[in-house]
Amino acid sequence: MMIFGLVHVVSVGEKLLGSLGGMFSKTWKPKKTRAIIGPLVTRDDSQRRGAHLEQRKKLGLTPVPRGGSKSQTPPLEPTNTFQKVEVEKSKQDVALSDLSDLLGELKDMAIDMGSEIERQNKNLNGLQDDVDELNFRVRGANQRARRLLGK
Repeated sequence: MMIFGLVHVVSVGEKLLGSLGGMFSKTWKPKKTRAIIGPLVTRDDSQRRGAHLEQRKKLGLTPVPRGGSKSQTPPLEPTNTFQKVEVEKSKQDVALSDLSDLLGELKDMAIDMGSEIERQNKNLNGLQDDVDELNFRVRGANQRARRLLGK
């Protein structure tokens, strides 16, 4: 990971500055306020696998076995106006039912996306803390180097 590479480089620089400090005055000890832990990776594999398979089905990447068709087979030629209205009503009911199912799937996907964003934000907060710590340590090392070069 890039963070741990930076931690190693900063540590090497701090050791070099510490060894130089003894030649001039007193040895320099870097200020380490906290350890660098990197982003926390948490997974709930059982939940993610189920969601992954479900997402593949929703995206149409796996064949979804469908039960019987929701639509009723209307008579070929409605004989009177009342039958025509009933056929249209049944078609609209099927269309509304399909739309309702689609909206339910979109809602589930939005909830999943929200939980994933929340999980990623938690990881980014930990990363931000590590970056702040590294910035603090680099600033301290730069100040020490400037003082040593200025003497």
